[in-house]
Amino acid sequence: MLARVENLRVRFPTPQGWVAAVRGISFTLGREKLGIVGESGSGKSLTARALMRLLPRHAEITANRLEFDGIDLRDTSERAMRAIRGKRVGLILQDPKYALNPVMTAGAQIAEAWAAHAGGGRRAALRVALDLLAQVRIRDPRHVAGLYPHELSGGMGQRVMIAMMLAPDPELLIADEPTSALDATVAAEILRLIEDLVSRRGMALMLISHDLPLVSHVCDRVLVMYAGRVVEEVAAADLTRAQHPYTRGLLGCLPSLAKPKPMLATLARDPAWGEP
Repeated sequence: MLARVENLRVRFPTPQGWVAAVRGISFTLGREKLGIVGESGSGKSLTARALMRLLPRHAEITANRLEFDGIDLRDTSERAMRAIRGKRVGLILQDPKYALNPVMTAGAQIAEAWAAHAGGGRRAALRVALDLLAQVRIRDPRHVAGLYPHELSGGMGQRVMIAMMLAPDPELLIADEPTSALDATVAAEILRLIEDLVSRRGMALMLISHDLPLVSHVCDRVLVMYAGRVVEEVAAADLTRAQHPYTRGLLGCLPSLAKPKPMLATLARDPAWGEP
């Protein structure tokens, strides 16, 4: 078992008092593809960032268990966490325009990610960077390696970010809305790329998304989150047969080309969904 989370809670101080953003999340993750879906603000990204200890200092994180590969992350030093982040757990962020360093070339950023964990020299790091760009299906790796982030298209920037995360050869890849800034065609290509790389490298995948059909296609299991809680866990293949009214409501809001609707359904919420 790679990750084990029990009763994870994240809250933030505000002038009106503490606000709970994640409320009692529990799940396990092995060498599999786990999807986390839900509306914006449901706590999906906070859950992943809590596992990597990447939340701001004023955030209060508590859990009965928060482990990665048997390591208790609640008491792990920052130095030890730096050996886990990137090297053992990679994080693909939503938009490469904001995640990539604007004053470093794509090749230099990938090379830096590899050298930081492998400790190799500059020439070896550049060789690895070019190889990784080829692995993420960049047609001219040497040319793209010399480009700055503002010179990359959205899809190319996302491929560069994926290459950076793969450089240390992590065991778990967290993809946080990796296609939200891309058009439909490029998004499909990026998801196929991630799925292929995860399968070939034998990594675990945590895919955070709003796109239920996409998650049902890519993942093995799905957690459905609402108001900081997991309201349902279901096999990805059975997602269209989910039972919880919130999941049913999300599915009902989706447009369909095969069965067009004159009017999309509106999600009717029940306050009881957010109760423990």
